[in-house]
Amino acid sequence: MTKGAEKISLSSPVSCLSGIGDAKAKAFARLGIFTLRDLIFHIPRAYEDRSSVSLLQNVADGEKATFLLTVATVPTSVRLKRNLTVTKLRAFDDSASVELTYFNQDFLKKVFAVGDTYRFTGKVERKGKRILMTNPQYEPYMPDLPLPDYIPVYRLTEGLSAAALQKACAQALAACLPQLEDFLPEEIRRRNTLPTLQSALTALHSPSGLADIRASARRLAFDEFFLFALRMQMSKKRVVTEKALPILSADRGAFLSRLPYELTGAQSRSIDEIEADMRSGTPMGRILIGDVGSGKTVCAMYAVYLALASRHQAAVMAPTEILASQHYAEMKPFFEAMGFRVALLLGATSQREKREIYEGLQKTGEGRIDLVIGTHALLSEKTVFSDLALTVTDEQHRFGVLQRAALRQKAPRSHLLVMSATPIPRTLALALYGDLSMSTIDELPKGRQRVDTFVVDSSFDARLVAFMDKLTAEGGQVYVVCPAIAEEPEEAEIPLSDLVTEKEGAPLLPLVAAEKKAEELSLALPHLQVGLLHGKMKSAEKEAVMGAFARGEVQILVSTTVVEVGINVPNACLMLIENAERFGLSQLHQLRGRVGRGSRKSYCVLRSDAKGVTAKGRLETMRTVYDGFRVAEEDLKMRGPGDFFTQAGSDDFRQSGGLAFRFASLCQDETLIFAAAEEAKRLLSGDTALFTDKHAALSAELARYAADSAAVIS
Repeated sequence: MTKGAEKISLSSPVSCLSGIGDAKAKAFARLGIFTLRDLIFHIPRAYEDRSSVSLLQNVADGEKATFLLTVATVPTSVRLKRNLTVTKLRAFDDSASVELTYFNQDFLKKVFAVGDTYRFTGKVERKGKRILMTNPQYEPYMPDLPLPDYIPVYRLTEGLSAAALQKACAQALAACLPQLEDFLPEEIRRRNTLPTLQSALTALHSPSGLADIRASARRLAFDEFFLFALRMQMSKKRVVTEKALPILSADRGAFLSRLPYELTGAQSRSIDEIEADMRSGTPMGRILIGDVGSGKTVCAMYAVYLALASRHQAAVMAPTEILASQHYAEMKPFFEAMGFRVALLLGATSQREKREIYEGLQKTGEGRIDLVIGTHALLSEKTVFSDLALTVTDEQHRFGVLQRAALRQKAPRSHLLVMSATPIPRTLALALYGDLSMSTIDELPKGRQRVDTFVVDSSFDARLVAFMDKLTAEGGQVYVVCPAIAEEPEEAEIPLSDLVTEKEGAPLLPLVAAEKKAEELSLALPHLQVGLLHGKMKSAEKEAVMGAFARGEVQILVSTTVVEVGINVPNACLMLIENAERFGLSQLHQLRGRVGRGSRKSYCVLRSDAKGVTAKGRLETMRTVYDGFRVAEEDLKMRGPGDFFTQAGSDDFRQSGGLAFRFASLCQDETLIFAAAEEAKRLLSGDTALFTDKHAALSAELARYAADSAAVIS
């Protein structure tokens, strides 16, 4: 039911639904749900499997299970305090009886009748011969009307119960689903065997079976990849129409003579490709992909050199202040020795210094800043260049296509070089970065040491603590990466991404929480400084902890995967990854790249108690394969492209400031992203601007997608 007589539409606020007042509307807003459209696209994060019914006598203490029980006694309620009532009743199955207790739900006296059968789901508690359950979920059972096997589990927030959210979703679907136009052209939908958008959303909120869930999740993932590919293809078509600022030939020998090492063949090849692009007369759009430590930065420095030597300006943007500061420390002496002026622009830069930098960037003669290195502060409206010819972005997966567009707007005739330390298969990279040409550094510099990798279980815990003590006593430092921030109660839920993939039936192991791990290590090694880092900390707090680790003031850094895009800490010589089975291979490889960056012998330890054949096989791949591109190929085979976007164990529902993928983790079919990219290319070849009436709905959806993507840029 909805309130009032006004016409309900997808853009109507959630408060138009019955039962949603101001307080609940604010709770929905905390989840990013403002309209009915937001609500129906708030898909379940997981499903509770109630397909298997247990007998009471077969369930152990503390285990959560589902039962078919018959009510044996009339419910009774007792008020213990002014705000606390307790309602109790007994129920039974063929094996035993159970005492059910509900708090502050005295209305249940009118719900349960002796002799009625219900499906109960909850955690069993055994006290001697007594079996107890507290606040179990319940559903009336009728043999001729089967109950659903999979119950949606949504992301919730304070002040919003699961029942309230499910009720609101049902109301929104009933009121608005007929108004939801399927923007995907029917021929594309049929070619790729995809359900309609309406049926996909219905199935995800109210599934009739596992096949429905999988097909529907596949549709949402395809939509997202397809819209992303369309934007990429259209962006590339726009870029090639511009004329670039002229780049003159430069003395490469003068640049190379200042380096303390020789370039690898892959670095030389990449530099050739970059120079050819920058001298072509058309703005370069190139991505440089290479393993951690493969030498991407020197290739970027050569691109900067080409721009500065042609008397233009260049900018280098990094995702964190520490990484930007490290680039500044490396590039400032190099380029100032060649007569160029270099500045560092951060959020933390003082207002006086910012004003001086802004003025220096706008000058055309003496006192002009030639190279500026910074963070997102470079995107500020106050940052205006007099002659910007090149922008370099580091750690590309932390910056999205819209940020590239923002930089383009500052200087439409400038060149763009983006770097990624996440090796990904070339075919996947082409689908992802369709608006960029690609250079690949597929060999490591001479002398770069291999990080020996080991797989251990919890029986090695004491030895690992002793190993940390030994390495830190020798001056080394340690990373410990955990998949969760804090301990959370384990629920009998199956994540949606696991339902989409037909994974082996091995149970998920409890998550090691970073907060608890930091406490344990502080107690076990009281003479060492243990730091804690996770995504829910404020930026200033994160920068402070990472800075202390970089300076050696912290010997052990316990973290979630926020260190994946990290800093160069030469003394870091051990990477310990807890619950390693929970991470993708590419992410494990990226984390392994955080160590072995100095002269110390370095190690990566993958700790896991997983017994499944698949999990063991994946970890064995990590133990034996060290080439990032081979790791990426294996990852793509095993898990599909979803792993490259929303990583297992990630702090964030979406990657911070990067690709605005919500449903990528649902994509375990590696052909899906390629199919989406091909469909986008085929469509644009016949309707470049999507102006025809035939594609009006798609054009509107693309505009909405662009707006949503802009909202997640930090």
